Amino acid sequence: MREETRRWWYQAKADLKTARDNIGLENYYASVYFLHQAVEKSLKALFIHSKNDLPLKTHNLLELGREIELPEDFYSFLRELTPDYMTTRYPDAANGIPAELYDEEIAVRILNKGERIIKWVTSMIEK
Repeated sequence: MREETRRWWYQAKADLKTARDNIGLENYYASVYFLHQAVEKSLKALFIHSKNDLPLKTHNLLELGREIELPEDFYSFLRELTPDYMTTRYPDAANGIPAELYDEEIAVRILNKGERIIKWVTSMIEK
């Protein structure tokens, strides 16, 4: 595995762990933020792995997914998750307090969908 791929992939898995851990801590907005990070970094790792080039400098998961040609059934979730990069962090972007806008049900649902993508990326990178 290329060193750049390994670094992005390692951090993606660390962010996924942090997303899981934050659910147990009832930091639901943080869980969603770190899940976004885990998906983004896993897609960037796969971009490097498959294209042998540096990833796009974007937080737009849909754009990254299209660049690496993800399975079609992932795109709806990427559309849903992309704005969470901002709304989990900034009250003005969220039109409210992020810590109040996310609950366990939302965080678990997003985590489960994100884990499906990361599992698929795992099958592509760790063949």
